[in-house]
Amino acid sequence: MGIIPLCFKAGEDADTLGLTGHERYNIDLPNNINEIRPGQDVTVTTDNGKSFTCTARFDTEVELAYFNLCMNIENCCRLLKRN
Repeated sequence: MGIIPLCFKAGEDADTLGLTGHERYNIDLPNNINEIRPGQDVTVTTDNGKSFTCTARFDTEVELAYFNLCMNIENCCRLLKRN
């Protein structure tokens, strides 16, 4: 689905959150990508039920525009592949 740069909140890291690196992650983003804002906090949930907050490291509107463009291209390719 794309790469989303995330940053742990102050005082948190993989060790303090008990993460091993073998988890699968679900990142709760707005349904409309245009609603994502630079520095927005997002909720991350692991496949084993752990949940924590990170900051999405889209620091500028340009980075968000690039991410949005890449997601649109990926979705178009997926649709073309199906047809």
